[in-house]
Amino acid sequence: MTVPRPGRRPRGESVRALERGLDILRAVNASGGIRAGALAAQIGIPRPTVYRLLETLEELGYVERGASNDLFRVTRRALSLGDGYDASILVAQGAGPILLELGKRFVWPFDLSVYEGAAMVIQETTHALSPLSIDRGMIGRRLPMLRTSAGRAYLAFCGDQERSVILRHLVRLDEPEDRPFLEPRTLDRMIAETRTRGHATRDGGEFNAKTASLAAPILRDDNVLGCISVIWIRTAMSVDEARAQFVDPLRAAAKAILERSARGD
Repeated sequence: MTVPRPGRRPRGESVRALERGLDILRAVNASGGIRAGALAAQIGIPRPTVYRLLETLEELGYVERGASNDLFRVTRRALSLGDGYDASILVAQGAGPILLELGKRFVWPFDLSVYEGAAMVIQETTHALSPLSIDRGMIGRRLPMLRTSAGRAYLAFCGDQERSVILRHLVRLDEPEDRPFLEPRTLDRMIAETRTRGHATRDGGEFNAKTASLAAPILRDDNVLGCISVIWIRTAMSVDEARAQFVDPLRAAAKAILERSARGD
C-alpha cells in the first residue's frame, strides 16, 4: 500500500483540485472577466472552493482581480501557455489602477473599451465609483462604433483595411441609428477631424441624450489596442471645456496603460 507523504493530499484529491483549477482557468479565460460568485454558478463548483482556487491561481500569477471591480481575468502568464496572447487583454489588465487615479483626480467616470464584433466592449470602468455617474453595471456593455467617442476613435485610428471590414459589417447590420453616420461625407469628416485632433468626441445626443464623452486611442505602432474614455453630463460643461481639461490626461493615461501592458504589470 502506498502511504501519502506527510503534509500532502492523497493523489485522488490532488487530481480533483487540479481539474477544478483548470476548469476555473478555462472559464475565466472564456468570460473575458467574471466575478467569483457567477463563476461558481456557471461551472457548478461550490463558492468557497472557487474562492480558494482563485486565490491560488492569483498567487501563482495566472489570474488577477480587476482594480476597479471584482472581475477576475487571466493574466499574461496564463495567455503565454497558448499559441500567443491577446494584446487587448493585457491593455485591460493594466488599465484598472490608471483609471482609478483618473477617477479620483477628476471625479467623472472613465472607461477602457476594446473592439469586439462591430462594437466597443467596456473592460474596465470607474462608473460604480463616481458620484457623478448616471450609469451602473457598465462592465461588458457594448458600445456602438459610430455613435460613441470610443467607437469613433477606434475607427479613425485603425488601419484602412480593418476600417473597411468594420464598416462593411455595420452596413450589413443596417441599424437605423447608424445610417446617418454611414453617409460618406459625414463618415469621412468624422475620421479626418478625429485623426487631426488625436481624439474623438460625442456631444449630439446620438447615444445617450444626457451625456457627452471624449475618447483617446491606445496605440501600439499602427494597431489600436483599446480606447480610454471620459463621460460627463452634457449640461455640466461644453466639449471645448472638456477638451481643455481631459485631452492631455487621457493621452498620458493611454501611454501609461500601454507601458504597463508591455511590462506585464
